[in-house]
Amino acid sequence: MLNISNYNIKKNVHIYRQGDLNIAYDVNSGSLHVIDEYTYSLIEDMIRLQDENNNLLDEEKLLFEAGKNIETAVKREILLELEQLQNQNLLFSQEVEEKEPHYPNQPLIKAICLHVSHDCNLRCQYCFAGTGSFKGKRELMTSETGKRAIDFLFKHNGNRQSCEVDFFGGEPLLNMPVIKELINYGKTVAQQAGKKIKFTLTTNAVLLDKITAEYLDNEGVSVVLSLDGRKEVNDRMRSFPNGKGSYDIIMPHILHFSQLRPGSSPYAVGQYYYVRGTYTRYNTDFYKDVLHMADLGIKRISVEPVIASPNDDYAFREEDIDKIKQSYDILGEKVLEYKLKGRGFSFFHFNAGLDEGPCLPKRLSGCGAGHEYVAISPDGSIYPCHQFVGQEDYKLGTVYQDNPLKEELIKKFRSAHVYNKNDCRMCWARYSCSGGCHAANVAYSGELTKVYPLGCELQKKRLEVAYYLKIKEAQLKETV
Repeated sequence: MLNISNYNIKKNVHIYRQGDLNIAYDVNSGSLHVIDEYTYSLIEDMIRLQDENNNLLDEEKLLFEAGKNIETAVKREILLELEQLQNQNLLFSQEVEEKEPHYPNQPLIKAICLHVSHDCNLRCQYCFAGTGSFKGKRELMTSETGKRAIDFLFKHNGNRQSCEVDFFGGEPLLNMPVIKELINYGKTVAQQAGKKIKFTLTTNAVLLDKITAEYLDNEGVSVVLSLDGRKEVNDRMRSFPNGKGSYDIIMPHILHFSQLRPGSSPYAVGQYYYVRGTYTRYNTDFYKDVLHMADLGIKRISVEPVIASPNDDYAFREEDIDKIKQSYDILGEKVLEYKLKGRGFSFFHFNAGLDEGPCLPKRLSGCGAGHEYVAISPDGSIYPCHQFVGQEDYKLGTVYQDNPLKEELIKKFRSAHVYNKNDCRMCWARYSCSGGCHAANVAYSGELTKVYPLGCELQKKRLEVAYYLKIKEAQLKETV
């Protein structure tokens, strides 16, 4: 018999309909299953009964009450199949024991985000960095500070064999001479330490001429290129100080760079590029922006929801949510359609690795901001990530100190995992989203452990479409 004694089904088995499929996702094993209407109805009934009866956990009563509209023989057959899947740890699998992630006493930093420029040549309306200055003075990082930051990274990298430096801004290409110097310095230090170093750069592409693009490509620098999509959408939010839109200038640069790397990984690993945009309430039909990029030959795309104050006119409202979800639904079908036509592209948030995903501790804690990953401002101040830069309450120290990292803040970020977030404990997506973005949570609630509801809602929708696509792609392989 199916063993569901003291088992909370809703917490551990997520069922949903996507496209033409009924899907069951087993939270603890990560297994996906296509189920028929009878099985869907029975599991749905069991979840409903547990909800209505204050989490009914009495096994016999639950199985008796659920599925009364299903013929006894059919119900018995379904329960037998579910029992077999449970015995294989594939559905209704045993809940993972709650254990807090274990970390070494001293943080092991794997990556730093170097803010080489707190200035920008654009004035994007939604910029969380205050149009590049992070609400401070406009300044560029010196090579001395950048080298100290790289020294800090290697000093706190422990026995890791690789590390990463992300060049960020503002607009980092405003400080290209220092970037070149730091790339040379980083490679030299890595070689001396017997380690590998990877560089990434995020740019609005205004200054990404052919000479700069080819330098970055030759040096193996991964590049994130900013574009919101269609010309009218991009130019509404991403303009120059004089109000002129940026699309006509940046698009040729973006296309040139994307053509330099036709084989970039869809998972943003190795030497890659991807084009990243932001959608607002002005383009809840953002699937059209993604398709606009794909039709231009861009193969690696990420478009993410804006994080904004409710007072901002471009901020999402309750009535926008259904439109946004519909865009993800349409986009999922378009990903399949384009692939079948030989014009496939990768949408970053649909790349859900179930079997090749991170280990459980990483899925509990997320990105590692504040103890595995930090951001460093032009004056050498250290923050948990780029979105915390300038917030003095979250300043960890500076690269000009011998022991810069504040232990209390490190502990605070290390403890901000899903088991310490009330909203996550019962959520089916807890091991996939890791409790959301720390910075978004703080911006919403002022607390690391209180999740941003909209971000949570949209992340779950993206996951549902991603799992659907994984099934569809497996089915396509079977028919070839």
